[in-house]
Amino acid sequence: MKKTALLIAALLSFATMAQAQADTLADIRSSGKMTVGIDPTFPPYEYTDDKGEITGYSVAIMQSFARDLGVKLAFQKTAFSGILPGLISGSFDAEGSSLNITAERAKKVLFTVPYSKTVNGVLVRKETAENFSGKTLSPDSLSGLRGTVKTASVPEQLLKGFNEQLNKEGKKPIEIISVDSLDQTVSTLMNRRADFVFDDIAVLAPVAKKYADKVTQVGEVGPSQWMGWATRKADGSLNKAISDHILAMQKTGELKKLQQQYLGTTFTVPASNFIPQE
Repeated sequence: MKKTALLIAALLSFATMAQAQADTLADIRSSGKMTVGIDPTFPPYEYTDDKGEITGYSVAIMQSFARDLGVKLAFQKTAFSGILPGLISGSFDAEGSSLNITAERAKKVLFTVPYSKTVNGVLVRKETAENFSGKTLSPDSLSGLRGTVKTASVPEQLLKGFNEQLNKEGKKPIEIISVDSLDQTVSTLMNRRADFVFDDIAVLAPVAKKYADKVTQVGEVGPSQWMGWATRKADGSLNKAISDHILAMQKTGELKKLQQQYLGTTFTVPASNFIPQE
């Protein structure tokens, strides 16, 4: 009887939590505030400017959504590795860090329609750039080198995948150095602890421009992926509201203007079939 009572209590607790999560959009409207977990170290998508304000391409979209909803947007700074755990545990209403949309992540969270796409590039010190001259980059090109990435990021997972391939072929794996932020990856490259930085080309472009006399991007490796936000599985209404807003911005041309402003390119995002199969 005691075990049955405990089981019933646990199920009721779970049901209550699921119901609370399902009402997140209503709660946001009622409170007039949406708290968003974000790691603002990922320019040009989300970063902190010289005035200390969080800005960027994805931030502008989230701000537009909050205005349309008629609520105040409050950012809760969170390390990237804690974004999904924080979202799932209910530490904030939504997450505002750009995520590569993957089948593995889609098992845990519900993705909005994408607002960008990504392909990863390799950034090296200028003194070593000639080693990559004339080559089409591949995992083989990086064999035996030290690569630095952000912890819990898709670039980190891609390098791990490259190592599986290299190990099968009997080649030296990449030594992966995982750190907490983009700035730390660049610092790791500059102080020669790493041979390359591996990240989204839109993220690496401003770094290459800022340190043009010291670093250069030498190519792209791996598949392209869509990028979007995630909500909790139970937050279907919030997810739909965000997705509908992104698609509405695309229809009016507002999304295209932001793409040009922050990314220097434009593209059309899909309304469906954007989650890759395993």
